[in-house]
Amino acid sequence: MEFNNLVRIRESIRDYDPQKPVSKEVLERILETAHMAPSAVNKQPWEFWIIQSAEMLEKVRACYHRPWFKEAPAILVIVGDKNKAWVRQFDGYNSIETDLAILMTHVILAAENEGVGACYIEAYDPAMLREALGLSENQAVYGITPLGYPHDGKGKQGNKSRKPLGEVLRYM
Repeated sequence: MEFNNLVRIRESIRDYDPQKPVSKEVLERILETAHMAPSAVNKQPWEFWIIQSAEMLEKVRACYHRPWFKEAPAILVIVGDKNKAWVRQFDGYNSIETDLAILMTHVILAAENEGVGACYIEAYDPAMLREALGLSENQAVYGITPLGYPHDGKGKQGNKSRKPLGEVLRYM
């Protein structure tokens, strides 16, 4: 799909068809594309965790209480390691959150390109998710998204609104 059109039509999907799983081939194409995301000094301090087993889906779904989240056939968890991220020497800024936000943007755009719905979620219970995944001390979750096909083809409402560019653009 042409990139500008892809960005304009992409919307967060909150209605998944639980009976229509995303194939391993499609998931890997999404993640292969997302894996091309830039990171500070090309450190790539991330891992992709695809949650698909019934047991793990139950554990991970418990961390976010929205009915539509429980219908998605797969959940992608982006796990980062702060110790592997670049740190700015002047003030100690760690690039992990920026790197992983860029990565998640690539994930949702790559999913859209494949016709797969996604919704960048940050409002999960991090302690519950950490326990469910058995993360090490250095690992942290920096974003999750369900991955699945919109239920009955629904989901896209085409009503994305943005402030006028003139309100957010400044030339100096």
